[in-house]
Amino acid sequence: MTHRPISTPGSDIGTWWASAVVYQIYPRSFADGNGDGMGDLRGVTARLPYLKKLGVDAVWLSPFYKSPQADAGYDVADYRQVDPMFGSLADFDEMLRKAHGLGIKVIVDLVPNHTSDEHVWFREALAAEPGSGARERYIFRPGKDEVEGSGDGNIAPNNWRSIFGGPAWTRTTNADGKPGEWYLHLFDTKQPDLNWENPEVWEEMRSVLRFWLDRGVDGFRVDVAHGMVKEAGLPDWDGVAAMVEGSADARHFPDAPGTHPESVEPHTAHYASLAAGSAGADDAARAQVSVLDSAGEDPQHQPVSPLYPPSPFFDQDGVHDIYRDWNRVLAEYDGDRMLVAEAWVEPAERLARYIRKDEMQQAFNFDFLLAGWDAGRMAVAIEESLEAAASVGAPTTWVLSNHDTVRHPTRFGLSDPTSFPKGIASEDEQPDAALGLARARAATLVSLALPGSAYLYQGEELGLPEHTTLPAEARQDPTFFRTGGVERGRDGCRVPLPWKSNEPGFGFAEVYAAAGSATAGAPAAGAPAQPWLPQPDSFGELAADRQEGVAGSTLELYRSALSLRGSHGLGSGTFCWADIHDPERGVLAFQNRDVLVVANMGSESTPVPDGYRVVLSSAAETETGSGAGYSADRAVIAPNSAAYLVAG
Repeated sequence: MTHRPISTPGSDIGTWWASAVVYQIYPRSFADGNGDGMGDLRGVTARLPYLKKLGVDAVWLSPFYKSPQADAGYDVADYRQVDPMFGSLADFDEMLRKAHGLGIKVIVDLVPNHTSDEHVWFREALAAEPGSGARERYIFRPGKDEVEGSGDGNIAPNNWRSIFGGPAWTRTTNADGKPGEWYLHLFDTKQPDLNWENPEVWEEMRSVLRFWLDRGVDGFRVDVAHGMVKEAGLPDWDGVAAMVEGSADARHFPDAPGTHPESVEPHTAHYASLAAGSAGADDAARAQVSVLDSAGEDPQHQPVSPLYPPSPFFDQDGVHDIYRDWNRVLAEYDGDRMLVAEAWVEPAERLARYIRKDEMQQAFNFDFLLAGWDAGRMAVAIEESLEAAASVGAPTTWVLSNHDTVRHPTRFGLSDPTSFPKGIASEDEQPDAALGLARARAATLVSLALPGSAYLYQGEELGLPEHTTLPAEARQDPTFFRTGGVERGRDGCRVPLPWKSNEPGFGFAEVYAAAGSATAGAPAAGAPAQPWLPQPDSFGELAADRQEGVAGSTLELYRSALSLRGSHGLGSGTFCWADIHDPERGVLAFQNRDVLVVANMGSESTPVPDGYRVVLSSAAETETGSGAGYSADRAVIAPNSAAYLVAG
């Protein structure tokens, strides 16, 4: 029944993370424990039993550190303190204790590329003189014309652009009020880049790792893991970098069926529409650049980045020295502590360098996320990801959504389900919600059946869509403001979760309400504050209490899929394409241990192979009434659905 086996080294790795299902918690939007409208650590603690019942092995928490929140906590002012908006270190310790008591591992975010401009180091740097030790912790430079002795330093040190839009350099003001040096910030102005050529930076980050490892965390998700190291001399660069797909000119899956013929991929096509100019748009947003050759590789077929010209600030070889150093720090602790890289790097062979034996344990598989709803593109992503990971003896990961991307039920409901918009607003194309959810449920069955580790983004188990009609005045993402609204931003995927359909804020503060409004730190007794971002009306029907125990609901589908994944050992299993695998017809099919996985991304039904029966289907209806998503007598797999089958 199967053919073309592909090496899956995760099957012989005995560590917990090699096959774990990790649930990402975005703390400000998960659960509000004190009624102030903002999620917090007490809210997380209260909802841990829900996650245990869901069947996850670990949670990853986005930043909860002390921060002015210019970029929702990814601007860290103190790496060793919990921001009061989320609670206290005591709250963190209690959350960690209860998670471990339930058998749930805890991974925390680490932000090593930059700090907040309110970090004590940066304040010291601003107060210090050029060339001082304090300034050497960051990347300060005189203006380009000042270096050449032909001006007053008004020209930035180079032409780099911020990933969030606008220039990547901001000029300081000296104590005497005169303009001073410039500092680099690849993201927001309030996020100055650290100088990783400085040994003091290395030692400080080792100390931060040990601080949280000593408290008992099980690992770290490393933000912008492909950053930190910059090319010597900080040369000018004419490319256009982006946080998600790498660059506006990066083409994905060039040989896959369904590849877009346009010179700019759909997920960056909004830049092309600005060629004639638009009010408020950043110059970089109008840039048009050439794409790769049809092979997407250099003539020697080496694993090099497809960015051309290569980025001088992403995926520099020096980052690997940092991760070898951190690997040694983690080895000081028992319990198989781990690092997972957020590295928007391609091709897959280049990403695999981050997970060599002496570096990180995992890296997010964004090729799979970017494949979209297309059997050919997804097949390429799966095969190339498995083969690249196998080349370094590591397991791979699978992810469909996170806090930086439009949620996949919404992406899959667009007219082009392989597109990758930078947020969606009311004036943009609106998705077919039912179609998008059907496809998302099917894609979930695919991802959870693949060998390796799976990452889930909070709320996807409820089938939550993107909030695609957020008003501009409600948006808070700096990318929205720095691009003049050209990029809609990431707020739409960060909307607070719905827990109870008939409560204010759909029960986002139900934890607080259940405590009788007596939770410490609450703003005042009485009704909780409105959630920090408004929720769409559709969240009411998708609230957790509306899906609990309901056959065919997305929540119960996830629980069933995770249960089958565990009982059949799929995370540590083996992979082979099945004989019925036919991407040109829209059928993606593979075997993992005794489970045959079939996803129908085509337009016609595909029959269940003789001798097999369906044990779980993503289709919402249940024909036999045998439980959430089950149908023992289903004869076909309908378009926009997927199923797990076993022989017999």
